[in-house]
Amino acid sequence: MTEILWRKGASAILSSALILTLSGCGAKPAPAEEEAESETEPTAETVTPETSEPRAVENGSSDTASEWKAKRREAWVDYVQTQAGNDTMHEEIEAQAMKYGDVTMRFTTEVVGEKPENGYPLYIALHGGGEGDTPDVNDSQWEDMQGYYRNNLDCGVYVACRGVRDTYDTHSNPESYPLYDRLIQYMILKEDVDPNRVYLEGFSAGGDGVYQISCRMPDRFAAVNMSSGHPNNIPLDNLYRLPIMLQAGDGDTDYDRNTMTARYGVLLDSLQSEYPDGYEHRVLIHYDRGHNYEDYAADPVQVITNYAEWVSDPANTTPQLETTDSFPPHYMAGFTRNPTPESLIFDLGTRAELRSTEFFYYLSAPYDTKGKITVSVKDNCVIVTTENLEGDFQIWFNEDMIDFDNPVHFSVDGHEKDLTLTPDEELLKQTTADRGDPSFQFEASVSYSDLISD
Repeated sequence: MTEILWRKGASAILSSALILTLSGCGAKPAPAEEEAESETEPTAETVTPETSEPRAVENGSSDTASEWKAKRREAWVDYVQTQAGNDTMHEEIEAQAMKYGDVTMRFTTEVVGEKPENGYPLYIALHGGGEGDTPDVNDSQWEDMQGYYRNNLDCGVYVACRGVRDTYDTHSNPESYPLYDRLIQYMILKEDVDPNRVYLEGFSAGGDGVYQISCRMPDRFAAVNMSSGHPNNIPLDNLYRLPIMLQAGDGDTDYDRNTMTARYGVLLDSLQSEYPDGYEHRVLIHYDRGHNYEDYAADPVQVITNYAEWVSDPANTTPQLETTDSFPPHYMAGFTRNPTPESLIFDLGTRAELRSTEFFYYLSAPYDTKGKITVSVKDNCVIVTTENLEGDFQIWFNEDMIDFDNPVHFSVDGHEKDLTLTPDEELLKQTTADRGDPSFQFEASVSYSDLISD
């Protein structure tokens, strides 16, 4: 039986995860002219591991906060002990194969380097291939991916996943998403992975998968890399708090992968211009390259920097070139996930309905709820605006986000309300088990329908 332990790394997550300083009201995501200071100040969402020290809620009761931090640790220890008896988990880890319905996701795992204090970073790598009459191409591509990014990795748990079906969306079949959830939960428990440093990378069909997975479950990752894939019209709103690097060869004309990558870069440029504190991204259009290029190592490569001008008129644009490092782990490792960012944008139409969780960071909604939610939580002031909302949703809180000893002011679609929220141990236990992630533990919640009721 695979041994699962309560390890220092998971414990350290609760004491050193990013915690927001909540000061001031009215901090909903805003256009650039309303967020001038954010352009010069580092944000919690894109802070590097070296600067991700915890910050306490300044106006909170230290006794109350300390009490609930201790309860969170206890709830996590209880969860880990419960999972030690999960025979299915032990069997699937041993077999390196997870089942959902009639599909199986196979995977390989390799641990590289010395474990950091808060646990290993996790790199999930997705192979190329896609649709085929036989599994041979995908099997071969999966075998290649087991070393593709791994060979130049200095530290981390490297997991190469085999697509669940031999279809064009081999990595983003409906059953794929709950299996990624399960894989991450297993790696947190088995390999002492830092849940705030989980990264996703993929090439070709794997790049297709990165687009779909990152937009449908961004709260699982700290950063992602997409190489030589196609977005298949996926909306990018949910990437507000997830850094992404896009790569393609300038000559990769099949399915317009070259121009689609540049166009999605331009789209991210526009989103970041509107919301300067989010939509962190990097776009590398490899010069004089087709579908394949050297993104698997830190060797210098030439990329086109004026990709917006290039994609608007490729034939008449002189490429402006720079030499850079395109190795995905070097980009992604610069980011640590903030599980409770000050503000969120949630496109409810871009999700994966077979996932067992209905959560998105600290929001949750049934899968039949539609629309778009923008929320900010700052200084015991919560501001919510919705667009075309159909259905209900909940906002969840822990002591890192609010001061439970004082009322919380809610401004929700024109409705104003003050509420005193009471932490609840049963809610803490439920949310601990929901995603199996010690950074996603919450003790109180309130529903949108209650906030707009008289």
